[in-house]
Amino acid sequence: MKCREVVELMTDYLEGALSAIDRHRFEEHIAGCDGCRAYLEQMRITLSQVHRLADEPIPERVQEQLLEAFRSWKSTGRSTPS
Repeated sequence: MKCREVVELMTDYLEGALSAIDRHRFEEHIAGCDGCRAYLEQMRITLSQVHRLADEPIPERVQEQLLEAFRSWKSTGRSTPS
């Protein structure tokens, strides 16, 4: 698995949504790649901070809009580890 694939699967990994095979490949890559391991840790820290800040639930419509904006941004191939 290449770094770009790992970045694309990061959210699914953190949500426990990867198949056993993909999870194994992901973890195997993370074990040997300092850049992706650092990115994973940054994502974990970010998510934990977001959960602490979330006193009020975000309306479902806003969540959907944010997810769509993120997916659109991600599909443009912006700044990811190599």
